Amino acid sequence: MVRLPDRSGARSHRRPGGPRARRASVRAHGVHGQRAARTPAGVISRRRAQAGESEPGRFGALRSALTGRSIARQVFVLQVVIVLLLVVAAVVALYLQARHDSTQEARNRSVAVAETFANAPGTRAALNSPNPTAVLQPRAEAARKATGVDFIVVLNTDGIRYTHPKPDRIGKKFVGTIAPALAGRTVTEEIDGTIGRLVQAVVPIRAPDGKVVGLVSAGITTENVGGAANRQLPLVLLAAAVGLALATAGTALVSRRLMRQTHGLGPDEMTRMYEHHDAVLHAVREGVLIVSGEGRLLLANDEAHRLLDLPADAEGRHALDLGLAADTAELLASGRVATDEVHLVKDRLLAVNQRPTDLEGGPPGSVATLRDSTELRALSGRAETARERLDMLYDAGVGIGTSLDVTRTAEELAELAVPRFADFATVDLFDAVLAGGQPEGSTSVRRTAVSGVREDAPLYKVDRQIRFVDTSPQARSLRSGQAVLEPDLRVAPGWHAQDLERTAQVVEYGIHSLITVPLRAGTLVLGVVSFWRSDRPNPFDAEELALAEELVTRAAVSIDNARRYTREHSMAVTLQRSLLPRRLPDQSALDLASRYQPAQAGVGGDWFDVLPLSGARVALVVGDVVGHGLHAAATMGRLRTAVHNFSALDLPPDELLALLDELIGRIDQDETTEGSAPVIGATCLYAVYDPVTRSCTIARAGHPPPALVRPDGSVDFPEVPAGPPLGIGGLPFETAELTLEEGSRLVLYTDGLVEDRERDIDEGLALLRTALERSGESPEDTCRTVLDSLLPARPSDDVALLVARTRALPADHIAEWQVPPDPAKVAEVRASVSRRLDAWGLDELAFTTELVLSELVTNAIRYGADPIRVRMLLDRTLICEVFDSSSTSPHLRYAAMTDEGGRGLFLVAQLADRWGTRYTPEGKVIWAEQPLP
Repeated sequence: MVRLPDRSGARSHRRPGGPRARRASVRAHGVHGQRAARTPAGVISRRRAQAGESEPGRFGALRSALTGRSIARQVFVLQVVIVLLLVVAAVVALYLQARHDSTQEARNRSVAVAETFANAPGTRAALNSPNPTAVLQPRAEAARKATGVDFIVVLNTDGIRYTHPKPDRIGKKFVGTIAPALAGRTVTEEIDGTIGRLVQAVVPIRAPDGKVVGLVSAGITTENVGGAANRQLPLVLLAAAVGLALATAGTALVSRRLMRQTHGLGPDEMTRMYEHHDAVLHAVREGVLIVSGEGRLLLANDEAHRLLDLPADAEGRHALDLGLAADTAELLASGRVATDEVHLVKDRLLAVNQRPTDLEGGPPGSVATLRDSTELRALSGRAETARERLDMLYDAGVGIGTSLDVTRTAEELAELAVPRFADFATVDLFDAVLAGGQPEGSTSVRRTAVSGVREDAPLYKVDRQIRFVDTSPQARSLRSGQAVLEPDLRVAPGWHAQDLERTAQVVEYGIHSLITVPLRAGTLVLGVVSFWRSDRPNPFDAEELALAEELVTRAAVSIDNARRYTREHSMAVTLQRSLLPRRLPDQSALDLASRYQPAQAGVGGDWFDVLPLSGARVALVVGDVVGHGLHAAATMGRLRTAVHNFSALDLPPDELLALLDELIGRIDQDETTEGSAPVIGATCLYAVYDPVTRSCTIARAGHPPPALVRPDGSVDFPEVPAGPPLGIGGLPFETAELTLEEGSRLVLYTDGLVEDRERDIDEGLALLRTALERSGESPEDTCRTVLDSLLPARPSDDVALLVARTRALPADHIAEWQVPPDPAKVAEVRASVSRRLDAWGLDELAFTTELVLSELVTNAIRYGADPIRVRMLLDRTLICEVFDSSSTSPHLRYAAMTDEGGRGLFLVAQLADRWGTRYTPEGKVIWAEQPLP
């Protein structure tokens, strides 16, 4: 039963639905924490709809309320009547007060004027003159006009007028009382005089001996006396009208607010509404509590008393003093918002919803509803568990296998299971699986991933090689391909046999339950997953075993995909690296260092090469085939082979790129005919460095520009014409000629170093400049600094990097002679060569060198053109070169027995280790190399 204290403090004995028991509370609050006024509004709307009435608008509602029999109308009419009566009374009182004040002022003024005129100099003397009227009439009229009175009359003691505003009245009897004035007193009175109703004063004129010798009367007519009041009357009426309007407007506002609060209801309707609300409040099967802003219980319905077991005198007491559980009492006293907050009250689980009552101007406090959810909680708990398991399986589908890395995929599985399913999770895979292969007869696994709620668990650590005993759950899962459940590890002898000391530590640590599930991809078992429970007291059950199998089955697909990718990736990387130079060739022109970093997603077509050329020169090549995979790697190998072949022709860089461009076009045609994917693009940079002249000739086909680090540490990107990528055809390539100081570093790279999805090439070049500025002087240090600074942990594109520090051939290792076109001068050349070889300590090579140079110079004199020049270089080999301006190249052939010539070049080929011809813009060079002794 609900009981509310009345005004005297005594308890009401009326039934809970009585109108007096809770009128104040229900007026402020409604069922479920809403104000009670809202429900009547809905009821009234339905009543109006049923009656065919339209819903009133903003002002229509007020008009309807004022024209009906509502409380708002009654209050409005009563207040307007009261205000109107007050205004009328105020106007009448103000008018009467004005009339009284005007009359009093007239009395005072008439007395003052009369006394002044009576005592004025010459007034008494004029009475004794032969003609008093002639003397006093002008004076009286002047005084009358000056003072604003209606008349000033001078009388003799018999009451005969000597003066009057109307001359025809002079000499006639004065109208009024003069006896008191003859006795020496002043008389004031209101009379009907000859000029109308008036207020007049009569004062005596005394002789020096005190005898009254005449009288003076001054007066103001009633019309003039009331004139001031009449003039004030419009202002008074206007003020009254304004006051009435303001009061009416204020009353209307008050009535309108009252109308909103009562929704236009009359007393009878409000009584019925209260009774309905009271009946609903106590019939509903939810507990309802209304608590004040101070935390005191204002109302509790019958269901709230039953659910909370409240005392009979609960209303009026503080929520903390009701004997409730601490959390429930704190919630009710705090007034904070709560939504389906579950509280344990004895043996019941109550869902509590609480909302404040002052959200829209209501009184401070809160309304709480209670619902018994004991049985529903059990059902919803099972449903929530099923939902959580479905969510976990869904997350496994989208969260496991985000990368094609076996180890990372295993880590994702372990991280997903903890702590949603288990307190600890471990993944053990065969070594062959980690390498991308298939396990074949192996009995040991490697711990690949561990995840747990804590890091100090005594389980095997990551990367530990483990050999499970046959009786262990893991070994049984690997052998049978089925999941194994160990609900209590303390009584699992097969598991204890794995490692007696460690298993004892695991049990002592608190791990008490285990599920092992094999990682199966078809018929292939890749490893085993173990789920451990420690913090949760309940062991794993059969339902959780099925969930573990489903979870691991989904993860096994991702791990197998990662294994297959690892295998394919390893094969592609092996192919890629086999197509790249395994070591850089020996030469004296450059100090070299190189790096190749394959992409995380697969190999690509990036490559580099270093090719020794004739004359101690060295060619540097960096290229990139667009795309990834085996096709790109194979195309890269074909291009590298072509560059090797073309470089043997000693072609200039622009001509070599033109030949590569033509080759790419032919490859595209062949592969399109065969139905294979064509090469969609390739870039290349080709540079030739000459240590004798320290010149570097560079040409590029759509490739990023080289970087040049000068000996002082400054970094520059030389202007090299870009040229179109290989395979486009139809456009020539251009070269740039650079002169490099000794000790300069030439940095060649592919676009994967400076460009990716998150930055453009300009930003990458700026980062490259910064890295080169702080790198060491050696090429190895340069490679290391550049890769550490620019490459991410998981690069999306492969990168080739080649760093070359220049050297210069010493001047004393170079010998050069001009040869006149005279065969007789060949002997002088041989003598000069012999002397230079002697200076170099190469006497052993003098004979063969003289023979080689004699043959080459003779051929140049006979078949070439002037000028002719001989140069000899001392490098890793002895290099002999003969220049002439002819473009005719000699050919090696077998001479017949009857031929007089044709044997000299054959002799050169037999004596020299290598020989050849290269062309220059001025002609050609025939060279021959001999190994040093």
